[in-house]
Amino acid sequence: MTKKAWGGRFQGEALEWVDAFNASIHFDKVLIEKDITGSIAHATMLAAQGIITGEERDQIIEGLKAVLDDYDAGRLEFSVQHEDIHMNVEHALISKIGEVGGKLHTARSRNDQIATDMHLYIKEKAYEIIESIETLQYTILNLAKENIHVVMPGYTHLQRAQPVLFSHHIMAYFWMLKRDKDRFNDSLARIDLSPLGAGAISGTTFDIDREQTQELLGFSDIYQNSMDAVSDRDYIIETLSNISLVMVHLSRLSEEIIFWMSEEANFVQLSDQFTTGSSMMPQKKNPDMAELIRGKSARTTGALTSMLMLVKGLPLTYNKDLQEDKEGVFDAVTTVTGSLRIMTGMLETMTINEDVLEQTVEKDFSNATELADYLVEKGVPFRKAHEVVGELVLKCINDSKYLKDLSLAEFQAHHPSIDEDIYTVLTPKVVVDRRKSLGGTGTEAVEKQLSAAEATLSI
Repeated sequence: MTKKAWGGRFQGEALEWVDAFNASIHFDKVLIEKDITGSIAHATMLAAQGIITGEERDQIIEGLKAVLDDYDAGRLEFSVQHEDIHMNVEHALISKIGEVGGKLHTARSRNDQIATDMHLYIKEKAYEIIESIETLQYTILNLAKENIHVVMPGYTHLQRAQPVLFSHHIMAYFWMLKRDKDRFNDSLARIDLSPLGAGAISGTTFDIDREQTQELLGFSDIYQNSMDAVSDRDYIIETLSNISLVMVHLSRLSEEIIFWMSEEANFVQLSDQFTTGSSMMPQKKNPDMAELIRGKSARTTGALTSMLMLVKGLPLTYNKDLQEDKEGVFDAVTTVTGSLRIMTGMLETMTINEDVLEQTVEKDFSNATELADYLVEKGVPFRKAHEVVGELVLKCINDSKYLKDLSLAEFQAHHPSIDEDIYTVLTPKVVVDRRKSLGGTGTEAVEKQLSAAEATLSI
């Protein structure tokens, strides 16, 4: 059995299956680069403070780089007996450079070491997610520009409500994603903190320089309380919350795409690259990627809930429970980055069935509000106008007609203020373009929206 790094006060050895249960190396090995980066900064600081010699620092740093090279080349073997990424790296380092490798852990605990690794990891992934969100925003913006002329039904309660520009509809997701991106950018202030040097709980008796390691690791600020530094997982919870909101927004868009692609709607067609077939029904073309994104939103929400439950009853400071903070966030990061990439590809290759959309808005009552507004402009109180139009819609339903099919005499029988121009007013494109108010669906308003959206992007 391999002697544990903490095994001095123990006489017995853990059973193999207990070691396996206790270990985290099977998932935290993804932190190896961050762990070595933090260790190099720590060794550099120890030498600068005269705690180790310059020669020892150089040996340790070269050894750490060699361990990382072994990992990259697939030569590094991990063991559950060394529990985690920290002890596995330390064991490999000592195997390479001898006992001097054991000096690396001076003035440091695994408690501040793992916190440092996770801050570095979350910071890197936050920037990657921000970049992926922005890529999807560009795709949405381009899709909106290319289809600025396309009119489609707008829905409330999944019932046709008013005609809108497709561009206006799809741009709603651009602004959702902007808020997502803003949340990630805002959270960086709490992610970009250095816990290194906090020790196990109370700092250290050694004359360390935490500001130096903060600078070496590129953190913008530093934890002012050692107990907070090693026990804080707010930044992980916040990241999972941000990821969950991104996934909820992607799930909503996925649901739209699934509906739009159905034969009942037939508003869009997805590329073969992002659809699958049926093993039994040869005619099927299923929007499986959109469905998977919708389903995977449950995973990220579950990870957030698990993390909240994990920390809700923990006393200060470090507890072994916190080993469970990693798998969920690793999975959530993989899930959201993959989902953003898939959604970007789906939208880039999606075909809009313009003819179908045009026919759809010609054969519904989504222009009814326009008729009510028309009457209001003639001086009719809105409540009276609403009643008149409701009666006209009921007449159309009973007669199997739409509003534009009514004769002028039929219109005027319900209200004498209705004139011949009503047929132009009820045309879907006119209905849309009359909505010029800021944030509205009129072409003029949407063009201003697109300009505003473009101005929010960093490039």
